[in-house]
Amino acid sequence: MATTSQPLRGKTTCKKIFWAVFPHACFILSLVIYAFLGALMFSHMEGTREVTVTEEYRTFLQNLVYLARELSDNVTENEKFNDDIRKLFNTADPVWFMNPEERWSFFGSLFFCCTVFTTVGYGNTYPVTRSGKYLCMLYALFGIPLMFLVLTDMGDILATVLSTSYNEFRKLQSKILASKLCSGSTCSKRNELKSRAQSKIVINEPLTIMEVLRSQSGMKPVKYRNVELFEMLIARENENTQPARNKSMERWSSCPELAREKTVSRVIENFDKIGKELEKLDVPIVLMVLVIFVYISCAAAILPNWEKNMDFQEAFYFCFITLTTIGFGDTKLEHPKFFLFFSLYIIIGMEIVFIAFKLGQDRLIVLYKKVISFCAEKNMSSKKIYPK
Repeated sequence: MATTSQPLRGKTTCKKIFWAVFPHACFILSLVIYAFLGALMFSHMEGTREVTVTEEYRTFLQNLVYLARELSDNVTENEKFNDDIRKLFNTADPVWFMNPEERWSFFGSLFFCCTVFTTVGYGNTYPVTRSGKYLCMLYALFGIPLMFLVLTDMGDILATVLSTSYNEFRKLQSKILASKLCSGSTCSKRNELKSRAQSKIVINEPLTIMEVLRSQSGMKPVKYRNVELFEMLIARENENTQPARNKSMERWSSCPELAREKTVSRVIENFDKIGKELEKLDVPIVLMVLVIFVYISCAAAILPNWEKNMDFQEAFYFCFITLTTIGFGDTKLEHPKFFLFFSLYIIIGMEIVFIAFKLGQDRLIVLYKKVISFCAEKNMSSKKIYPK
């Protein structure tokens, strides 16, 4: 029996782990599939578009040729040429200098999709065709809620990890302080007093019905004794002393549909618990700021290895602008393919920043409540001192 029960227990634990992880994996997998589908659609729609020479582009080329002919060796005129060429290029459309097939490759389109549903939007890649713009609006309409759902779901996991680690750290800190404050003699006396108090405590278990009957065997029988009543009580006691039967297992063995319903209800409960751990999180905001600083610093040290135009400070600025979903687009990536493999870092970092913003929001609400209560108390005290 032991050999058969162990594989059954292993299977049940594996099923429990699977159904516990299923909602989280479902969200992440759906986001990945959504990004890949968007990349296929945008690469087909924007990458295969026809490049047409517009009248504005021809005018731009004519003005550029005219400025190149007017260029002379005089320094003062060269300064005027620099101003004119700067003004001319400010009127240029970046689309004129893009190759659609290179810009809208699969990895480039995937990078664009990530910037859309993460609400970063660097601005260096954007749809040009009218159908691509409509598709971008529709894609963002469903992708942004899905991304926020993934952030909330994985934020619960990070919140649980942060809260448990912070609580364990506080417990360890309190134990260290208690060991420093408590001397050897006083601690030993306290332990002796505790052991004496525990030794004096005697737990008296209630007598069973059989023991009561045996103790009362020498006594006279009670007038209203009923043998059947005692037999019923003894039978009920034997039922209570027997190991409790797993009624759910009996249901599952007799009716497998009930087992499926119970599994489905567990999965639904897991979906309903999304965001609950994030609301319970109580960690100092200074600790979260420190975590963000360390997290961004690690990426800022790695990113310049493949982005040669960035140093540590520029990479730190770029990561901060990305994780906070600001996305100015002033810092451009030369190799977006490598940064796509860094997408897991972006998602986790956005969750950490999201948790920090949530904590900051809670602290601001508490601060506003204190200010309002303080102003109300001041108002009431002034009315009492200076009655009308």
